[in-house]
Amino acid sequence: MHSRNPRVALVASATGLALGLSACAGWGGGGAGGGGADSINVLMVNNPQMVDLQKLTADNFTKQTGIRVNFTVLPENDVRDKISQEFSSQAGQYDVASLSNFEIPIYAKAKWIAPLDPYLAKDTAFDQADILKPMTTSLSSNGKIYGEPFYGESSFLMYRKDVLAKKGVTMPAKPTWQQVADIAAKVDGAEPGMKGICLRGQPGWGQLFAPLTTVVNTFGGTWFTKDWKPGVNAPEFRSAVQFYVDLVRAHGEKGAPQAGFTECLNNLVQGKVAMWYDATSAAGSLEAQDSPTKGKFGYAPAPVVKTDSSGWLYAWSWSIQQASTKKDNAWKFISWASGKQYEQLVGSKLGWTKVPAGKRASTYENADYLKVASAFAEPTRAAIEAADPENPGVQPRPAIGIQFVDIPEFPDLGTQVSQDVSSAIAGKTTVNEALDKGQQLAEDVAERYQSRGQ
Repeated sequence: MHSRNPRVALVASATGLALGLSACAGWGGGGAGGGGADSINVLMVNNPQMVDLQKLTADNFTKQTGIRVNFTVLPENDVRDKISQEFSSQAGQYDVASLSNFEIPIYAKAKWIAPLDPYLAKDTAFDQADILKPMTTSLSSNGKIYGEPFYGESSFLMYRKDVLAKKGVTMPAKPTWQQVADIAAKVDGAEPGMKGICLRGQPGWGQLFAPLTTVVNTFGGTWFTKDWKPGVNAPEFRSAVQFYVDLVRAHGEKGAPQAGFTECLNNLVQGKVAMWYDATSAAGSLEAQDSPTKGKFGYAPAPVVKTDSSGWLYAWSWSIQQASTKKDNAWKFISWASGKQYEQLVGSKLGWTKVPAGKRASTYENADYLKVASAFAEPTRAAIEAADPENPGVQPRPAIGIQFVDIPEFPDLGTQVSQDVSSAIAGKTTVNEALDKGQQLAEDVAERYQSRGQ
């Protein structure tokens, strides 16, 4: 969902369920745990924004508060595994961990993380009202807040303005998927070797089904109805997947069954495709100083059919382990790391392109940030604010989530179904065959919840 690398990792929870937890890996330094009354232990993923945080902590947060932060910084799959083991056992070794809006509601229900409302009531300077509302919603459970976003994203349509103009095509202010398909056909071949659009085809619940589930939602489909009736081979779900498969087969990128976020990003930057529907966070790379196509892109809302909006929602966030004995200090760290002052610090020290954006309304009113992000800042903010994780489709849902269903079983379910849909993109099976198999898998999951009366 986020930029850089996709994620699909299988992690065993304390209850023995297979939790496929995915997010975005990056690169960075290491770290080590430690003790002491005036220290906290933070377990986090090693992506670039987190590594920047690690570098800035001692000279700023520790200097201001006297609280030493011992970071354990691990690659994506390793950190997911370690967080699951640590929080499910409530060992209390780590006070804070980086979690996403997929895990946080699940962990909250399991009572593995502490509600943050008592700290927010006292820390008015944090300004929770400035956090974009969909972020707060997605990081809450039963009316309580359990996580604070470090940075976030939605999804939108990125396109080459010059290529569309050359073909006499105007992008609608709020395109439908059929309009996008028509444009893809018109700009296919606009330049030598250029295809009309890039859409992920690589298997994985956080790869292919990140964008595809948003298409399912707006076509009127759903993985499960409110009463846990699976809808994977329902007409609306079939229609959405058939449309997606047909579009990418007719006008999509070469090697589509293996194409994920990174491949599509490279295709658009290198001029191999004219459009791309994916994460808002990609825009920073498109508009980077070293991008050969910088300044040539337009940004339109996620295409729709039956819904008013259809962009996804994802956030790397902070949570406090329930077993922590240093919750007050843990909150001070979270308040700093997700606060307005930290964004100013990053902007002044590292440059405004490095700011962990996508979480606060004030970021999109900051003149310094807007100087470097003017092309995509407003479309990004609008996409995040339009996201509705509680009601992403045309019918009530049994669990929160836009591009996923927020239950522990979904990563495994989504990944298995994605493998067959990817095969359909490759022409090795049909959409109907893929979804009929998916329906059987979904029925197995649904039975667990139906029997619990949930």
